[in-house]
Amino acid sequence: MSNYFKTFPSKEGFFGEFGGSFVPPHLQEEMDKITDAYFSISKSHEFISELRSIRTHFQGRPTPVYFCKRLSEKAGSRIYMKREDLNHTGAHKLNHCMGEALLAKYLGKKKLIAETGAGQHGVALATAAAYFGLECEIHMGEVDIIKEHPNVIRMKILGAKVVPVSHGLKTLKEAVDSAFDAYLVDPVNSIYCIGSVVGPHPFPMMVRDFQRVVGIEAREQFLDMTGELPDNVVACVGGGSNAAGMFSAFLDDEEVKLWGVEPAGRSYKTGDHACSMKFGTTGIIHGFKCKVLQDENGEPSPVYSVASGLDYPGVGPEHCMLNEKGRVNYTDATDTEAIDAFYQLSRKEGIIPALESAHAVAFAIKLAKEKQRESILVNLSGRGDKDIDYIVDTYGLPE
Repeated sequence: MSNYFKTFPSKEGFFGEFGGSFVPPHLQEEMDKITDAYFSISKSHEFISELRSIRTHFQGRPTPVYFCKRLSEKAGSRIYMKREDLNHTGAHKLNHCMGEALLAKYLGKKKLIAETGAGQHGVALATAAAYFGLECEIHMGEVDIIKEHPNVIRMKILGAKVVPVSHGLKTLKEAVDSAFDAYLVDPVNSIYCIGSVVGPHPFPMMVRDFQRVVGIEAREQFLDMTGELPDNVVACVGGGSNAAGMFSAFLDDEEVKLWGVEPAGRSYKTGDHACSMKFGTTGIIHGFKCKVLQDENGEPSPVYSVASGLDYPGVGPEHCMLNEKGRVNYTDATDTEAIDAFYQLSRKEGIIPALESAHAVAFAIKLAKEKQRESILVNLSGRGDKDIDYIVDTYGLPE
């Protein structure tokens, strides 16, 4: 893994066989401009200094690592949380949104366009747009608009235009389609700020790099707290931005086992899941090559997860490569397990997690029972304020 970040992605944006940029020629010209700008502007002292100041004085970084004493006692092993739920706006998404918006400012762009599923990326980008005085347009499936109503209101309060997406399943995949179409109308004055480590090059690289701060902080904090590295690092995976950031700092530490947790939804048998890594085949979606859940015609299959931010039929190309290399273990958690973990963390530790993060917590609890003498560090990628109405209305309160 030496020189990993200079080797991956390749100049053409590939992580092994995955990634790249499969877009129309006129859009590729804009992708090339963004790539050139990223390598020239984002490496400058001025850009880095401004981004560091934003992270410290606006975002509230570093976020802490926290030992879950009561949850650990119940599970039988030491469980720690990297508290990205305490990052401003309540999730890890602001880490790359502020970076993307700062790059847009340097490029002279006037408008930020993006998709959102759970709404956290939409809120984060609306926050970044307000900070820099830019226009913001967020595309969101009608199903997710209903599920994540608090985040829709937050986006509107922040000044963003929320565009309902009413075709297909009306969830994340369709929101990405709609946002891409809107970006194609005027790529000169707008920039598509994708919400995960997906899409055409350079977005998987850019989002990963802006999210690396999570892993860098977590590694240093865990060493300071315990004097050693964690035995296991766990993060949920939809597109995979929080996991890419968290895993990045541990790739060279072969003794640290890395676990990416996909949404198993209701059932493998009925197809009500979004386990792209487990059941996907290599294909192209939204301008990049990855493992995709596809139907017999090669079209993306309908997917499902109780967590709106995880129901995507593809997965980041870097995750696909790390899976093939065997460096990261990709597993899954069901809706039922995630809901149970949601309540366990809430009632044992006083932390209400996002449903996306609850998938990682669910697997960590399961892993703790198997690895009684090992430590487990979970990336708690977001808080659950956005989910509480939906969960109580749908599942009720436990006894």
